[in-house]
Amino acid sequence: MKPIKLVMNAFGPYAGLTPEINFETFDEKGLFLISGDTGAGKTTIFDAICFALFGKTSGEYRDAKNLRSGFANEDDTTYVDFYFSHQGKKYQIHREPIQDRLKKRKGKTGESEYISEKEKATLFFEDGRSISKLSDVNDSIKEILHISFEQFKQIVMIAQGEFRELLQASTEDRTEILRSIFLTDSYLNISDKLKTKNF
Repeated sequence: MKPIKLVMNAFGPYAGLTPEINFETFDEKGLFLISGDTGAGKTTIFDAICFALFGKTSGEYRDAKNLRSGFANEDDTTYVDFYFSHQGKKYQIHREPIQDRLKKRKGKTGESEYISEKEKATLFFEDGRSISKLSDVNDSIKEILHISFEQFKQIVMIAQGEFRELLQASTEDRTEILRSIFLTDSYLNISDKLKTKNF
């Protein structure tokens, strides 16, 4: 999976729309490092990517239910737009967390009222198709990437030292993760069939 662009609105510590982060600048670099001082926003970028793809945050201490910025305007929508490519195909995913937003019309008493909105997600394919049912989006992401949320954290992002979880995993677990990434199941099947043959 190659990130292309990330856009956040009223997400984490940011009150409104953030400038887009364009990852295509690093297209020919292979691996790249997101670095900065404590509090510079590195974890927010990781959280946004993880949330966009899986509806979960990158760290165990951050709750996806509390991703809406405390500084956001009452009528702003919190969302993440993430553009990425995988195996030669491009995708865009738009996801909004559970959030309380100001109703456009005031209540009968004239006071402001709030509405609780459920998590929403839409996955756009490069051929123009899109899907918006939350469970279908989540299933499609897993099918596209061939890895789970936990595996994604371990191998795609070296966030707060979590890469060590992959290094410390059992041989069987590492083999399963790497097989999922590189789609080597067909080679395993051939190997198993050859073992049953008598030469």
